[in-house]
Amino acid sequence: MTGFDGPHREPGSDFRPAGPASERAREEEERAVEQALALVGGSDRTGGAGGPDGRPSRRQDPRGRQDPRGHQDSRGHRDFRDEDPNAGPSSDPHARRSTDSHPYDGRDDDPRDGRTTAITTAATTAAGTTAAGTTAATATAPEPVGEQPPLPDRASPGDPAKPRPTLPPPSWNRARAIAARAGRGGPPATIRLPLDRALGHVLAEALGALTDLPSFDTSAMDGWAVAGPGPWAFEAGAGLLAGRGPAAALPDGTAVRIATGARVPPDTTAVIRSEHAHVDEARGLLHARRSVVTGQDIRPRGQECRSGEQLVPAGTVVTPAVLGLAAAAGYDALPVVPRPRVDVLVLGDELLNAGLPHDGLIRDALGPMLGPWLRALGAEVSDPRRLGDDAGALRSALTSSDADLIVTTGGTAAGPLDHVHPVLEALGAELLVDGVAVRPGHPMLLARLSPGGPCLVGLPGNPLAAVSGLLTLAEPLLSGIAGRPAQDPYRALVHADVHGHPHDTRLVPVVHRPGRAGGRDHVAPLRYNGPAMLRGIAAADGLAVVPPGGVRSGTEVEILDLPWAPATPWTEGCFT
Repeated sequence: MTGFDGPHREPGSDFRPAGPASERAREEEERAVEQALALVGGSDRTGGAGGPDGRPSRRQDPRGRQDPRGHQDSRGHRDFRDEDPNAGPSSDPHARRSTDSHPYDGRDDDPRDGRTTAITTAATTAAGTTAAGTTAATATAPEPVGEQPPLPDRASPGDPAKPRPTLPPPSWNRARAIAARAGRGGPPATIRLPLDRALGHVLAEALGALTDLPSFDTSAMDGWAVAGPGPWAFEAGAGLLAGRGPAAALPDGTAVRIATGARVPPDTTAVIRSEHAHVDEARGLLHARRSVVTGQDIRPRGQECRSGEQLVPAGTVVTPAVLGLAAAAGYDALPVVPRPRVDVLVLGDELLNAGLPHDGLIRDALGPMLGPWLRALGAEVSDPRRLGDDAGALRSALTSSDADLIVTTGGTAAGPLDHVHPVLEALGAELLVDGVAVRPGHPMLLARLSPGGPCLVGLPGNPLAAVSGLLTLAEPLLSGIAGRPAQDPYRALVHADVHGHPHDTRLVPVVHRPGRAGGRDHVAPLRYNGPAMLRGIAAADGLAVVPPGGVRSGTEVEILDLPWAPATPWTEGCFT
């Protein structure tokens, strides 16, 4: 037998062999127990960080949980926020920094099943291998050198993070509500912008009419203004034109030519369109080809609005039509909320800015996508900054930003290069949302960097998971900052069974389809909806909010509209 000289006994037995071998065996057993405790975040002579040298062990992440192959946290529960119940080893390079699940198809067990504690599992494994013989880890581990200093209260970037509580993540609806509330932290600021610069902003105040519209009775058509019953005598000439001052009253039995938009003379009965009138030049009389109704084709003063009447409410997005209405009502500038300012930080050493993927490097899909997407949500966005996996650079970027919102990509999980949590902790940020019960995208987070200060939305590194984070956290947060009212959700029929996760909401790209033969319009789910895929969302015009457990074909589901519609109808065939 190897490892000690003497008969074998189970760990914990009172039997102790005599001589130097006994000391070695006892030291090896103690070391095995220390390592077992370290695997679940215990503090001991190894430094409490998981390995004999104080660094996280191979099977432990910086929060004290086993890696996704173990799927157990420090309380012995499997961490369903950071695992995929279906997936094997990920081939996506983003997954090492932000693991995310593929759509759950109901074939596997509950990802939160399994209640064997990590302490029992680790201790049994370590102690058992020691009793049987010296393991490779024990044989190569250095001897402990005294007591190590305790971990600091707040880990600095680059240090092993202390285990964080593994509380259940909020539901998708609750996470969105938290984000919206964070955006409405205070009354929105108000600025006045001239009409040519107000497009896309949100009105800070209701827009009231400054005058009656129209402000005088006007002709709605080119034709003849007439008074009393016909036929009507008329005088030759150009008649009444738009933009001229008031005309004299029109006597009964007379008519005068009038242009569209011209002021209608007092006592006018109606306007007869040119094509509905017959002119008898010889006798100087005007005849109507159709019956004349009092007030026809006259736009009376105040028909559209009266002075002081609300035209559009606060929170309305200034569209080209709103600009036209404001100009008609007499506005030269509008009271609006400044657009939220957003900085985008792209994290990851494996990302390429150009060219084809090669040698384990991949193209950055999020940098080109996030800026336009956030602008479509009404934000002013700086050019993306690529920081790589650098905790110091991340901290410097966060502390130097003057944006209302900082969006980061990747680094939100608990791997050795996931620096977002440690940096936020070191800065004293408040985590408002730390993981969401939604697939894809569950490792997303929302934090406030300082009281009353800017917010940070941490998106997972997988592209579709990042889209999920945009719609779950960034969109309601930006709406709150910009003063937009919450959009009323709507539901639509889905034509196909859609698998769901057993406990989490799923967001599935869909495309709208018209009903056939009098049937109702519906949505169809699209293929290529894995966390790392963009092919499905590129063809979609919305995402279906699929509740836990999935839905059957013909069921109504909530729909999240995207800020645009597909430019071309190429969503048939391979996408559905």
